[in-house]
Amino acid sequence: MTVINFEDLCAGLAQDERLIGLDPGSKTIGVALSDVRLKVASPFGSITRGKLSGIVEQLGRIIIREEVGGLVIGLPLGEDGRMGRAAQAARDWAWSISDALGLPAALWDETLTTAETHDVLIHELDMSRKRRAQVIDRMAAARILQAALDSRS
Repeated sequence: MTVINFEDLCAGLAQDERLIGLDPGSKTIGVALSDVRLKVASPFGSITRGKLSGIVEQLGRIIIREEVGGLVIGLPLGEDGRMGRAAQAARDWAWSISDALGLPAALWDETLTTAETHDVLIHELDMSRKRRAQVIDRMAAARILQAALDSRS
């Protein structure tokens, strides 16, 4: 498939198709889903980072079950907005995962998303370190996807 801008991704969705948000970390990939109206993103789960074929298999099951029509993948730009090594790796991964799944993808700036999510989990929810480790990736994926969805209004 291809990596396209977010508006084109949304325009190409069939009625009642959802978007899946992905936060590709070094150890795990956070997963979030939108509602069918493309208004709300919800944390869904996480996938252990490994071979592309295993990731594709797990995501493929979610995509079929949840009727997903596109991917929104976090792009870790530098604080100055530039593409560093991590952003280039995420972009390359986005192309690979889009091709393997046969779905279009859009990249979305995830600068500070994980750090902001940690702050919410610590200060607002008073969550333990162990519990934060269990939910941080899916929460960050939901924040990335929600930011993209909010850009439409």
